[in-house]
Parts: sequence; C-alpha cells; structure tokens
Amino acid sequence: MHIGKKLIIFVVGCCIPAVIAVSYCLNMWFDHRIESLKQSTEQTELVKISAQLVKDIEQLELLAYVYALPLSELSPLKRVAIDEAWRTSKISKHLSLFYLNEGDLQPFSPLYDDIMSFELESIPDDLLHAVDVQSGVYINKGVSYIVSLLPIEQGRAILMVRRLTADYLSTYGLQGLVDDIEINDGPVLVQGNSVKDISLIALPSFIKDKPVHLEVIFSEDAFSHVQLKYDLVSIGIVCIGILMLILGYIWLNLGLIRPFHRLMKQLAEIDPTAKSYTPLIGSGCSELVVMADSINTLLARVFQQKERAKTTLESIAEAVILTDTGAKVVYLNPQAERLLRVNSSAAIGVSLESLLKTGSSLNDELFKFMQSRAETPVLNKLKLTSDSTRIMERSISNLLNHQQEVMGTVIVLRDITQEELLKRKLRQRANFDSITSLLNRRAFDERLEQFSHEAQSIAICYFDLEQFKLINDSCGHAAGDRMLAMVAKAMQSCLSPDEMLARLGGDEFGLAIRDHSALEVAQLVKRVITSVSMQVLKDKACHYKVGVSAGVAIARAPYICAKELVKDADIACIAAKRKGSNQVHFYDDKDKELKHQRNAPMWAVRIGQALEHNELLLYYQPIKGMGAGEHRQRMEILLRIQEPNGRILAPAQFIEAAERFKLMTDVDKEVIRKTFLWLSMHEELWGDHCISINLSGNSLGAEGMVDYIAEQYERFAIPSECICFEITETSAIQNRNRAMDMINHLRQLGFSFALDDFGSGFASYGYLKELPVDYVKIDGCFVKNLATNAKDFAIVKSIHDVCEVMGIQTVAEFVENQDIIDKLEGIGINYAQGYAIGRPQPLSSYVPVERISQRLTA
Repeated sequence: MHIGKKLIIFVVGCCIPAVIAVSYCLNMWFDHRIESLKQSTEQTELVKISAQLVKDIEQLELLAYVYALPLSELSPLKRVAIDEAWRTSKISKHLSLFYLNEGDLQPFSPLYDDIMSFELESIPDDLLHAVDVQSGVYINKGVSYIVSLLPIEQGRAILMVRRLTADYLSTYGLQGLVDDIEINDGPVLVQGNSVKDISLIALPSFIKDKPVHLEVIFSEDAFSHVQLKYDLVSIGIVCIGILMLILGYIWLNLGLIRPFHRLMKQLAEIDPTAKSYTPLIGSGCSELVVMADSINTLLARVFQQKERAKTTLESIAEAVILTDTGAKVVYLNPQAERLLRVNSSAAIGVSLESLLKTGSSLNDELFKFMQSRAETPVLNKLKLTSDSTRIMERSISNLLNHQQEVMGTVIVLRDITQEELLKRKLRQRANFDSITSLLNRRAFDERLEQFSHEAQSIAICYFDLEQFKLINDSCGHAAGDRMLAMVAKAMQSCLSPDEMLARLGGDEFGLAIRDHSALEVAQLVKRVITSVSMQVLKDKACHYKVGVSAGVAIARAPYICAKELVKDADIACIAAKRKGSNQVHFYDDKDKELKHQRNAPMWAVRIGQALEHNELLLYYQPIKGMGAGEHRQRMEILLRIQEPNGRILAPAQFIEAAERFKLMTDVDKEVIRKTFLWLSMHEELWGDHCISINLSGNSLGAEGMVDYIAEQYERFAIPSECICFEITETSAIQNRNRAMDMINHLRQLGFSFALDDFGSGFASYGYLKELPVDYVKIDGCFVKNLATNAKDFAIVKSIHDVCEVMGIQTVAEFVENQDIIDKLEGIGINYAQGYAIGRPQPLSSYVPVERISQRLTA
C-alpha cells in the first residue's frame, strides 16, 4: 500500500475519530460540568428556599410572642379597635390572629370572622395541652399556612396564622431559575432527591401526624443556553481539528508523499541488468535528500560489486552456471559458453540437464540439494561427451537471498581431463613397475591384504635372481632392464590369473598364491625357476642367463598375516641362496637360524635403543697363564644386553643382527669407551692386567675408528699395555690392507693385538707371517676334543710350534676340563680360556686373583 493511502487511512481512520472522540469527551465533560453546576445551583437554591421558609416560621413565632400575647389580655373593645387598625394595615393581608379556647377556634375580634377562612379540622391533644410555642406549616383545603400556637393558660392559646399564597411562595425562588413553588401534603420519600427538574423538601408540620413538603419546580431553560454554548465550542473544535488535518495532509502530500512517490518511481525505473544507472534526486525534505544520497551510494556499491563479480566470473578459468529453483539457467560466464559451445542468450531459460545433456538425474540432484539447504558445496565428477569426451569437476552450491532462502544454485565446472590422465599415469607409475609392467612393492603390499581375505591358505614366494649383477656390470643397466622384462614374462607364463606377481626390488620378485597345497606351490615354483633359467640375453655376441633362488612361506586360516609371510619368505630366500643357484627353501618357524634372521630387524632396533640409553652390559671371562713363571692376569671383555624382564641375552642372538645392519662399529666404540672407563677407575690393575677387546670385521679399518680409540686413550689416560684388541682371522683376511694399517697405527700407541679363531681359514699360515700380532687364539673346534682326538692334538701342537718360532704367544679357547689343561701344558700353550678356567661374569663384580687368594688365606 502506498504511503499516501496509508496517510489518508491514518487521517480518516485515526486522526478524525481521535478529534471526534476528544470533542465528544470534552462535550461529555462540559455536560458533566453543567449538570454539576445545575445540581449545585439547585441545591443552593433549595437550601435558600428552605432557609427562607424556616425564617418566616421563626418570624411568625416571634410576632406571636411580641404581639399576640399582649393583645390577648386587652378588653374586647380594645381588641375591636386594634383589630380595625390591624385590618387596615398591610400586615393583615397575610397575618391573622385566632383564639383556641378548649379546642374551639375563635377569631381574635368578636366582631369579625377571619377573612382567611382558616379552620382546623381536628386539633390533636398535644396542641390543646401544649405548654410551649408550636409552629409549622398547615394545609387546609389546598391552602397552605404558617401557624404559630402560643399557649396562654390551660386550655387557651393564641394562634397566629400566615397564609402562603402562590405569589408569596414565588418570591422564595430565584427568577428564571425556579418556575413554581408549591406546598403539598405527604412525606418526602428521599430527602433532597431530584427527579427531572422537581425537588422536594420536607417542612416542619404544624400537626405532626400530617407531614407536608415543599415542591420546587426548576426551570428547564435555565441552563440550556450554557449547554448550547458548550455544544458550539465542541463543534468548533471538531471543525478546527478536521481543518488542521486537511491542511496537514495537504502539506505532507506536497512535502513528503509526492517527493517520496517520485523517489520510488526513480527506484522502479532502475534496471539491474544495465551497465550504468541514473542517480536518484531527492526533494521535499532533507530526509528524502539524505535517503536519495544513501541509495545512490548503495547503488554505486551494488553496481561496483556487480561489475567486480561479473569481471571475476568472466575472467576465471572455470565455467560458472547459475540456475533458479526450477533448475533453469539464468547466467553463463564466457568460459561456460566456450566450454559448452553455446551462446548465453540461447542458454538462458533452458533446463540444466538439457544444456549439459546428462539426463534427468542432474535436475533431480539439484532439487534434492536445494531442499537440503546445504551450506557446503558438493563436489563430484561429470563426463561431458560432445566432439570429444571430457571429464569435469563439478561443484554445486546453494544460492541464498538476504532472507537465507534458496533462490537457485551455482554450478562450477572445471576441466580436469588432463589432470585425470596425469593421475592415471601417476597411478600406473605408483602401482606398476615401468620395466616389467608388474605390480611394484607398495601396490603388492596394499593389495596383499585384500588378496588374502577369506582365503584358506596363502603362500608367498620370494624370488631373488642370481648372477643378475654380472649383466648390469658387464652390459649396462639397459641390458639388465631387458633381462628383467624377459624374466617377468617367463614368470607370468607359468601363472594363472588367480596368482599375484610383483617386482619387489632390483632383482627381487614376489608371488602370492591362494588356496594351494604345499606340493602344488613347490611344483609351481619349480616351473617358474625352470622358465626363468631358460631365458637367454644376447648382448655383443655374448649370452647371459640368470638363476633364481626362491623362498616360500605358507600360512593357513585363521593364522594368516600377509606382511609377516613376506618377511618369512625373504628369510627363506636367503637360506635358499646359501644352498646354491636355482634352489627352493620353505620357511620353518622351528629352524633357529631362520628365526634368528627373522628377528634380526627387531634386535637391530633393540641394539640401537641400548646404545642410546646406555644399556650395554660388559662381562669378562678370565684367561689363565699356563706353565711356570710370571704371567699378566688376562681377561676378555664380552658383550651382553639385558631385556626389560631382567633376562641377559647371549651375544649370538644380537651380534649377527648388528653386523647385518651395520651397527657393530657403534657397538665396538661403546665397548671400548666403557672398558677404558672401567680400567681408568681401577689403577691398581694397571701393573699386571691385560684386557682383551674384540673388534668386528665392520670396525676393522673403519674410517675414524683409529682416531676414536686414540681419543679415548688420551681421555682416560690408561696404559696402552693393559689393552689387547682381538681380530678374527676371516675379517683380517677380508680386510687385509685396512687391518694392516689399523694394527700398525695402534701398535705405535702401545696396544697389542690377538688373532682370534685361528685355524678355521684356508690360508691361515700364509697370512700369519704378514700380520703383526702378539697373540694367536686357537679356534675352539680344535681344542674341545684335544684330550681324545690325536688329530686335534697334532694341529694345536703345530700351531703352537709355528707361533713359538715367530715369537707369538698362543691362547687356547674352549678349555672345558682338566684333561684338556694337562694336554695344553704338555704342548706348552701360553694361555687357556674356557669354562674350566672361569665362566663369564659381570665386569662390575671383578675381583683380582690375588685378592681372592688373600680372602681364602684369611
């Protein structure tokens, strides 16, 4: 509804009724005031009339005292004379005198009857025997009198009577206010009650049994002119109010409504789709001018924002489509026009499913999305088929108005065809080996869990190619890649679609077999090995073949753990490689050697933790000098690790893992540091003790090891003759040059060396003359049966004889009984070590032999 109509409704429906209501209320108030004034005036007049009548009664009573009593004592002649004079005066017109003698009413003068014709119909006893003056109003035959009775003596009284004529009564009332005053018989039912314009006032009655009352009739026109005057005032107020409202409406219409309509018309003429707009012009009042300026500022922002949004939509690379609630297109940006090859004018109003040609499901999806009032966009993919198939990423968002009601949707299409192709290529590269087109290790591990789902048994075969490194080194990696492709095809030719084959590493392959017996698996693996062995690579007139070592691990439901099976198969493959080329080995969890290899990674982690938390424990085993003469007290440092439950682990369980994972260098450094520290705290042992420390093959000649030993030697300041480093024969031969350099450097510092496990190598004597060692520890395999085996005796004796000629002292290991000790003394061995000499003990509990002897003597 327009503001003008609202204003008219306001004036007609609110203001005019309000003026009329005010006027009516004012008129009612005036009426009330007039009525109150009338009642007050009438009441005052009644009081005045009543007072005047009472006053007349009192005056009559006073006249009776003044005149009547003295006149009653005159003689009849004198009373006649006085009566004559009384009657000639004006007083006689209203006043009369009578005698009341024993109930008989007589005229005052015997000559004349009373001209008033006053009579008493029946005189009550109280008047006949009255003692005091009795006055009041008496009505006889419609004529009212004021009667005053003055007792003279017993039975005689004088009555003075005054006639109340209509003219006389009219003098009681105010002229123009009172129309008539009458005295009537009967009591007044309600004292002072006004009925219409008649008021009744009870009067003192001369005869008590006959009450009388005064009836005053007020004039109805007395206040009519006042009422008319006030009515004219009310009508004038109403007219003035309506006139002011009309003038106010005209003023508002000229100064507000018409300028406001002009402003609204200018607003209605604004085209939201136009590229420009005409600023609004406000007039009529300053508020409309401010409103027009504010609207112009808002329009400028809106148009600026619209241009920004339009520029943004037209410049972005994605296709943007706006729809209404009926899934009809209302806007397309240029990128959408180019993508869909359609003109914007032709697309507007078309259904989205018709525009994209995707079927009716798209519209249904839009309707469900709008009904859900989702605040977050929905992302999915869409395939467009026109000249060429393209994959689009589609984003759908709800378009809301200022009342948060859904007014359409925004669809953003982004061409991700190249991205999807790239993802497919990356996925191919991520999951498949580029050389063999087989699954790679990551994809094999990911799919193995699903492959083994609901299987009764799973067999994992781990293949490792033999002599493959020769092809890479001789012919190059390109030839090696060709060989890998040939091997992969050869393996696939032996498999069915139910098996899963993958390349796990450089020359390692994995095969997963489901629900086959061990015999069937073994036969399949043999076929694979045979097929691979038949592959021949020709390169530069040379022919190359590869062998295959296979490790197999089998598990049956419900104890299938695919990842653990891969580890078991890998360990079994290592065991197969030890057997030779083209061998198969099945994993057996009762095989301790395989179990140790399987636990090697775990022990490697445990060793790392022990090194980090200083948990390596040092033990010692005594080495006893044989024969007569002085000998230095010797002992070998041994390494132990304590488990969390307190159990001490033997070195065989973790040394191999440390060597496999290249941790022995760090272990040896820690052993050297702890040994040097312990020896620096026991200076009393420096004079006659020598401690042997084992160096692994990894530490022998390792870079920085000599510097580390020298640094610890200077740090703890211990005598170098108290330390002897033991190196194994095999590690010394494998690292001959590095071992020689290390031995020479450390011997210059005063350290001694011992060659451990001597006699187990192939050319021990040949290398012995080149290694500058101080001691040779004869391998225990020749010592433990020395007392009963003549061959072992001869070998030990020959080693001792050769070492004696070269100036090298000998140490026999694994000395476990007294018979062996006796034989060693017969040969002349210098030192003995074994359980017969002493078992390994914690280094922290070491007590020198002299102290033990002293304790025993004491």
